Amino acid sequence: MKQNGIDTFFGKRIWIIGASSGIGEACANALMASGAKVALSARRVERLNIMAAKAKDNHWGSALIVPLDVTEQSQVEEGYQTILNLWGGLDILLFVSGVYVPLRADNFEYEAAKKTIDANLIGPMGAVATVLPHMLRAHCGHIAIVGSVAGYSGLPKALAYGPSKAGIINFCETLYYDLLPTGVSVHMISPGFVATEATAQNDFYMPALISADQAAQAILQGMKKGKFDIHFPKRFSGFLKFLRILPYPIYFWFVRRFLAI
Repeated sequence: MKQNGIDTFFGKRIWIIGASSGIGEACANALMASGAKVALSARRVERLNIMAAKAKDNHWGSALIVPLDVTEQSQVEEGYQTILNLWGGLDILLFVSGVYVPLRADNFEYEAAKKTIDANLIGPMGAVATVLPHMLRAHCGHIAIVGSVAGYSGLPKALAYGPSKAGIINFCETLYYDLLPTGVSVHMISPGFVATEATAQNDFYMPALISADQAAQAILQGMKKGKFDIHFPKRFSGFLKFLRILPYPIYFWFVRRFLAI
């Protein structure tokens, strides 16, 4: 049994959580340009207003501004109710929001780790719990969650970020298994290094760095094809997939040799 792809985004009702910058903004612009109805969610409402104005000026698909904080479940639920009231339903949830705080053992901070887990793992779980009942009743819909290749295995400076993304991988795998017979599709998205506000704080060389627009195209093409495992750029994500099957002594040698940061 295969999950469903998407013939066209035109007219689709899409909720992007984390739409105000980076990959989320690039996906939102591409989707609105294709004629989709896009609900834009993030904390920075001023950025969302600019995006909505741009869509209107370019005669793109409609934009609905739904500001929220993903760590506040009540705001997520209220945002979804707004979408239901205005659109009557939802075809696609695309969860992109996340935080990245570089942490190593010598600067590990509990509060930074908790904030990371709340935003990157509990946040997506809350959004899925909110939209899933309606999708199950309709026997259709798409749930797409942006994780990271940092979730494949332990990497430097990802002492909290990596575990949060590893949790997303496990969560998506289980969702896929549970939802495949129901008609609801799941897309697990694992980007490598993408030029965003988050990665701009890195002080090390980022292999195979791509733009947010390139990331958005990879995501949307993968969703169209009905792919579960959407990872990119392949030259980097494929290498990390290979690393995780190696014995630990060899794995750690590779990490020190090629990802020494």
